[in-house]
Amino acid sequence: MKSSPLSALTYRNFRLFWIGQIISLTGTWMHSAAQGWLVFKLTNSPFYLGLVGSAMSMPILLFTMAGGVVADRFFKWKIILTAQIILMFVVLLLAVMVSSGVITVWHVLIISFLIGTTNSFEIPARQSFFIELVGKENLVNAIALNSAAFHGARMIGPTIAGIIMGSIGLSACFYINSISFLAVIIGLLRMRFKPEEIKTSHGTGIRKEFNEGMKYIFADSKVYTLIMSSGIISFFGFPYVTFLPVYARDILKTGATGLGILMGAAGAGALTGALSLAVRGDSSKQGILLAVSGLAFSAALLVFSFSTTAWLSYLMLFIVGFGAITQVATANSLLQLAVPDKLRGRVMSSFTTVFLGMTTIGNLVLGSLAHYIGTQYALLTSSGLCLSVSFLLILLKPEILKIRSHQ
Repeated sequence: MKSSPLSALTYRNFRLFWIGQIISLTGTWMHSAAQGWLVFKLTNSPFYLGLVGSAMSMPILLFTMAGGVVADRFFKWKIILTAQIILMFVVLLLAVMVSSGVITVWHVLIISFLIGTTNSFEIPARQSFFIELVGKENLVNAIALNSAAFHGARMIGPTIAGIIMGSIGLSACFYINSISFLAVIIGLLRMRFKPEEIKTSHGTGIRKEFNEGMKYIFADSKVYTLIMSSGIISFFGFPYVTFLPVYARDILKTGATGLGILMGAAGAGALTGALSLAVRGDSSKQGILLAVSGLAFSAALLVFSFSTTAWLSYLMLFIVGFGAITQVATANSLLQLAVPDKLRGRVMSSFTTVFLGMTTIGNLVLGSLAHYIGTQYALLTSSGLCLSVSFLLILLKPEILKIRSHQ
């Protein structure tokens, strides 16, 4: 099944959500770059960079499974709207504290935990919301376009943040992010749904529903292999983002502007990968694409880890971004197409828990390792393990190469 590169945008509700996401996510990536620079400025410690990264991703590990049960029970639109409003005010609080000069790293840790907690309920609802907006026939396209929005913002946001940090100051990035949530909120409020599209469920009890979801995942080899493949790059690979301030300031010596370019290079690669997925549409070789993209991500990250040349670092992060989004978006769409509607929230919450939650542990491990042996050697170790374990998964689960969306 092949769809137009923009077919999902013909649906009014998805179009409103997508446009709001572009604006809001640009603010989110500005926030990410500014927060990394703020923490490193406050502490001068890669350990605290890892700790703050873990504070934001720890709730994903703790609460996302509960978020999946909530997503399967309640109207997803209401969950997403409530979360966006909460996030807007939490980020505004951070902005006020930074601009008033009272901010400490402990404030950043607490606010990051609050953001992560809110996200642990918003993400499962959002990921399982797409199929309700566009249907199964346009799901792959919707996920690819959403990924394009996410990583287009990832490319633009940090670059803008680097300029603003150097000219206006850190707090401006957080104020802009707070305001950017209005774009999604307004888009959500303008959506219209038919009565049959408002899906809710009374459920059979949280524990029983949770166990039902887990039983389904482990009974289906395709499902848990897809989740496992994303967990590998999440644990060993994705923590690299947290330590980019160290590379920008101490290794490449490019400063805040260079940090923006590093993050933007990875975002540009991811945007290119997402757009190529949107153009390609559904494919009979998605299993091969999943495996190759994971290996490309790991190999490029390995080269980046010991690079001391700016242009080579930018190029490797472009490949890292391309490989990451191709692997994750492919796994995401394959999962959503494979699972029944009544379990989608719980399965996608499991995917989110592994994909984002494992980054929590990875941040702590890599941050501790960087503290003792240095950031470059720590990242070299983790990227080498990421490549090795990705190879091992293919050897142990060769059926991953044969996975396709319609079997």
